[in-house]
Amino acid sequence: MSNASQNLTPVPTGQPVAAAPTRAEVRLAKIEAQKAKNDRGGPVYPTSVSWSAVVCFVLISCGLAWMVQLPVWLSGEGLSDPRFMLFTLAMMYTPTIAAFVCVLFIRRPANIPRLLGLSPLRPFGRTILFCALAFVGVPLIAFVAMILGSALGLIRLDFASYSGLEAAMAASGQNVPGLSIEMIVLINVLTLPIAIVSSSLAAFGEELGWRGWLLPNLRPLGTWPALLLTGAIWGLWHSPIILLGYNYGRTDLLGVLMMTAWCMLLGVIFGWLRLRTASVWPAVIAHGALNAATTTWLVTFSDEKPGDNAIWGTILGASGAIVLVAVIVVLAVSGQLKKQPQPGLRLDESDATTSRTLS
Repeated sequence: MSNASQNLTPVPTGQPVAAAPTRAEVRLAKIEAQKAKNDRGGPVYPTSVSWSAVVCFVLISCGLAWMVQLPVWLSGEGLSDPRFMLFTLAMMYTPTIAAFVCVLFIRRPANIPRLLGLSPLRPFGRTILFCALAFVGVPLIAFVAMILGSALGLIRLDFASYSGLEAAMAASGQNVPGLSIEMIVLINVLTLPIAIVSSSLAAFGEELGWRGWLLPNLRPLGTWPALLLTGAIWGLWHSPIILLGYNYGRTDLLGVLMMTAWCMLLGVIFGWLRLRTASVWPAVIAHGALNAATTTWLVTFSDEKPGDNAIWGTILGASGAIVLVAVIVVLAVSGQLKKQPQPGLRLDESDATTSRTLS
């Protein structure tokens, strides 16, 4: 007998060798494991609206917002108060404080990170895709709104000599010797991604409250009521700064109503990002992109004399409302607002009970 035959080890009979699981079987096992994890965490969204929790959230977030801005109101300087922007930045985190008070002391969910949309990040491809969409799409929407505003005669732009940018730099003493105005324009555009990232850090404070906590807790009302009511509360929360003349230059209730209507429109888009991905992060990026891009486009491309009511020709005004409504119509007609997957699962992996399709 050869050495090769002597080294052969016989396979025991009656014990079939288990086949290695296929890729499909591995994927199915992961899906079932994620569903089981979701089931242990309770419903993806609350099954009913806890109005006591919602009222507490609104009172805490709005009350703290007024408290933060109280020194500005007492100073009598209004928007000229040098502390205004610092206090406004602090104000942006009042919804987060309200959200944590609610989840820790008022209505504690089985899985806090999941309810708030902080985790899971899986499927990573979906989360990254919609974050990228927000990163690029929201600045584009803001730019289109400004171009439309110019076409409608609501704002004057200057793409030839950038007179508005030159005037702003001269007024602030920021002229840089040796740099042409065209080079400064290029720098403004190229550094917009950095501005979006930094702005998103502040926007997180708002979004964890609005789209992280409030929207899911209003979701039992149905998709549209939840989106619109969240937007309305978001708009009213801005009252302490809107009544100082911020954004619209009005210090009356009309300014608050204008901000509320605008937030209701924008809230549909931000809310869609939240529900479509089961994650708050795309909404955070969208909010940061909006704040950064609106300022960058207006400062860089407006005319030295943009008009008395130039704000109406931006994403914040009439032209912006037209563009936002157009985007919302596309989302509604295409059925995007009905696509709401479970956390951690792709849309086609989510079952009908938790991938809700109410409108």
